[in-house]
Amino acid sequence: MSIAPMMDWTDRHCRYFHRLLTQHTLLYTEMVNAGAVIHGGTERHLRFNAEEHPVALQLGGSEPADLAQAARLGAQWGYDEINLNCGCPSDRVQRGAFGASLMKAPQLVADCVKAMRDVVDVPVTVKHRIGIDKEESYSFVRDFVGTVADAGCTVFIVHARNAWLQGLSPKENRDIPPLRYEVVRQLKADFPQFTFAINGGFTTDEAVQEQLQHLDGVMVGREAYHNPWWLARWDALYYGEQGGVPCPLTREGVELAMVEYMEREAAQYGTPWAHIARHMLGLRHSLAGARIWRQVWSNHLLKDRAAREVYHLAQQAVAESLANHQEH
Repeated sequence: MSIAPMMDWTDRHCRYFHRLLTQHTLLYTEMVNAGAVIHGGTERHLRFNAEEHPVALQLGGSEPADLAQAARLGAQWGYDEINLNCGCPSDRVQRGAFGASLMKAPQLVADCVKAMRDVVDVPVTVKHRIGIDKEESYSFVRDFVGTVADAGCTVFIVHARNAWLQGLSPKENRDIPPLRYEVVRQLKADFPQFTFAINGGFTTDEAVQEQLQHLDGVMVGREAYHNPWWLARWDALYYGEQGGVPCPLTREGVELAMVEYMEREAAQYGTPWAHIARHMLGLRHSLAGARIWRQVWSNHLLKDRAAREVYHLAQQAVAESLANHQEH
């Protein structure tokens, strides 16, 4: 299992939160531009919490030398994997000639992979789409994988939709191009020696388990973010951790651990608690009192209060809401 790199979402605070819920799932950074890593404050882009392992750094770029330099820095900082983004469809990314538009240049991707592999000992992987625009022929993605594999890439994370570079926003690109899971299964059949993880539209254990009968891994994006308590089942379901865990997870325990993290971050880096709390707003998803709890944690009028005080206000609000509910 892995959690997708998501811009503005999977920062180190989000990853710390997800790691509290699952010990083994592979976490990914947001996509970081290779140039920004090299020139724009390496520490700001690469700093992460030791607790996050296993964690992969996703890079965006199309210059082999720049990617190699950024990958080397990522490996020095301790990332467990370097991943090249060949799937992001945003305009900004296209103008930089990286992201999904790189699928049109498989030899360039191969050169980028080789340049990175030459300078790091950790795995170099590629995340890509199954096609570009209206190009739906299987041979397009098969040849892309074959060319990139020749450069030594053995792990492919495939978002099972095309990326439409014309006429759709990045948000629409996550919903409108149809999901074609069978394409990813065909890749696995044609390249059985490589590792294929599938990404796109997974929201239930049943759907994940169905894919794991055919493929090596499943990457979950938005559902993991909006309904994070789902992650708390993954270690037992997918990594064989049985019920012998000494202290089973509770939502309350995870929330309290996040408050402690907020306090530590405030002391070390001056991080406002609200920058961290935004990632855990789905923790009580579908529970009674969830809405009032979310409202407290996202109330900007409380941003000057201490995190622990906000935590107590949130608990109190939920208790009152449940009491009122029972009275009625």
